[in-house]
Amino acid sequence: MTMDYQLIWGLLIAFSVFAYVTLDGFDLGIGILFPFEPGAENRGKMMNAVAPIWDGNETWLVLGGGGLYAAFPQAYSLLMTAFYIPVITMLLALVFRGVAFEFRFKSTKHQKHWDFAFSTGSLIAAAMQGAMLGAFIEGIDVENGAFVGGPFDWVSPFSIFCASAVVVGYALLGAGWLIMKIEGPLQDHLRTLTKPAILWMTVNLGVVSLMTSYVNPAYAERWFSFPNIIYLAPIPILTTGLLVWLWRAAQHRERTIFGITLAIFFLCYLGFGITLYPNIVPPTIDFRSAAAPDNSLAFMLVGAAIMLPIIIGYTAYAYYVFRGKIDDEGYH
Repeated sequence: MTMDYQLIWGLLIAFSVFAYVTLDGFDLGIGILFPFEPGAENRGKMMNAVAPIWDGNETWLVLGGGGLYAAFPQAYSLLMTAFYIPVITMLLALVFRGVAFEFRFKSTKHQKHWDFAFSTGSLIAAAMQGAMLGAFIEGIDVENGAFVGGPFDWVSPFSIFCASAVVVGYALLGAGWLIMKIEGPLQDHLRTLTKPAILWMTVNLGVVSLMTSYVNPAYAERWFSFPNIIYLAPIPILTTGLLVWLWRAAQHRERTIFGITLAIFFLCYLGFGITLYPNIVPPTIDFRSAAAPDNSLAFMLVGAAIMLPIIIGYTAYAYYVFRGKIDDEGYH
């Protein structure tokens, strides 16, 4: 039986991207929440809740980007050219955030400056990811296999709404994680932030979903034509139900908030995949035409089969070791 290496690598990259979004999303969300907690001690607790695992979460960004470069070089070339500015901005923001992790606990005289770097880096990184998502859905201008658009094509009303949705979604993930890890007045304060965030995310998801159907007629055809509308209806119905459940759980649950938000992210990601499939560079380039030769994909798959279980294993072990509530000790 012949293996479909192109599809396998497409699924691997999709998995890596989703793993990054959910895992690094909640620690970016903690930085986004920093301005809503002015107390230095509480900010320290918030950072401690993610300090042992945040750098491992970014492994999935490297895996997704590296896999795209190796398995789908044409797509990598076009997307990096189209999104050069937001990608560089995002990476610089992630650098500032990473430096802030170390320096905040060392340079007490400039702690406020490093708090600002951590919060701003998290916000900018999340916003750039959302803006790229919106521009990706809208489509990349390609002619004769080359990007022919402008350097700021990624900025549009639709991409701004997507950026807003990602920012508030990450903030909810961060709040859900902190509520699991922290007790006392800080946990109560975080609960008060969840309901406005839920409302904001609900509005953003609704607007983005409606705007997506107008971005490209093919998207509306996929979701609203018969019988697709019957097969795909469970996705928005389940998402709506989860938002209602999240609203009710916000004041009474600890682990449920984070789990429900993850489930909403998964359904949104699934809907995103259904909307764009089989295109890897919308609206014209599908993943098969952008793929590397099968012998290259097969060779790389051997390495992926070895490394992926290792990455999943040490990630799961790290989360297991640092499970439970955090104490009042510092980062180091």
